[in-house]
Amino acid sequence: MIDYFELPTELCAVEPPEQRGLARDQVRLLVAQAAHNSHARFADLPCFLSAGDLLVVNTSAALAADVTGQWADGRDIAVRFSAMVADGTWLIDLLASSNATPAHDPAVGDRIALPDGATVTLLGAHAVGGSARTRLWRADVENDGSLEAYLARHGGPSYASVRGRWPISAYRTVFGRDPGSAEMPSAGRPFTADLVASLVSAGVGVVPVTLHTAATDPDRQVPCPEWFQVPEATARLVNVTKAWGGRVVAVGTTAARALETVACPDGRVVAATGWTDLVLGPHRQARVIDGLITGWHPPGASHLLMLEAVAGADLVAGAYREALSARYLWDGFGDSCLFLPPRRRLRAS
Repeated sequence: MIDYFELPTELCAVEPPEQRGLARDQVRLLVAQAAHNSHARFADLPCFLSAGDLLVVNTSAALAADVTGQWADGRDIAVRFSAMVADGTWLIDLLASSNATPAHDPAVGDRIALPDGATVTLLGAHAVGGSARTRLWRADVENDGSLEAYLARHGGPSYASVRGRWPISAYRTVFGRDPGSAEMPSAGRPFTADLVASLVSAGVGVVPVTLHTAATDPDRQVPCPEWFQVPEATARLVNVTKAWGGRVVAVGTTAARALETVACPDGRVVAATGWTDLVLGPHRQARVIDGLITGWHPPGASHLLMLEAVAGADLVAGAYREALSARYLWDGFGDSCLFLPPRRRLRAS
């Protein structure tokens, strides 16, 4: 992993770029390649891709995942919906107040009353990496209708580092058609309809996957299993692109996780739907992805290992050093990076 670096507080983007007078596609873009790094605006993305390249985008849309409830004794508790699990229960984080202080006294069987008669019942602490020491709880949720509709009425976005309250539209991307993510798939946020049209006009393909992002356990920074779908048409187009020598560029670590989950050792992909617990890193390098568009991740984030698995440790470390020096902005409302490492060769299994 990248050597630990200190992130100055003033480099954290605490509000949408529109509040800084910028259109979505006018955030800064660092293009990291082996020969050199380039500085541009996100709207310049077509200049760095070629006809025949393929962008893989995530169609998941952010939920308004934070809801205020009450314990049986009347104390307020913030419930953050992190991810649905395969049996229909949910992983939730419990916060004692709006400043994201963890709740210290939950127990199995506790019930939390939510607005409009909904309830959450704690079933057990969520074990991560063989340990039960975690802030995430597995919970049963009872409410009338879909949880998505319920959260749209009563919830708010789950970004503790953001200043002020913004509508859920501020946390959604131009590709977001399928609500289900506890956190914004933020790498896609700088895209606009006009930029997508420019890319397609230049011969760059755009294909969808879906991966509903879970909120990472704040204490352990280990990604949870997440639901994904790679459609048949996307798998075919990825394989065709690889065969004719185009680059497959994932828009975000979410799209990368979905695509690499279905990647064979020789770089071919197959269509699939299900749950993924894949973690890219030194033990599992990227097989199919040739490039990655991403935001800037804080020290210690598990995403850094994924970046290295795609782009290599040296390229990632160099990009982060330059981003800090050039004072790029971090987090979901910040600036972007396009990693274009040298093409790798994979041997058939």
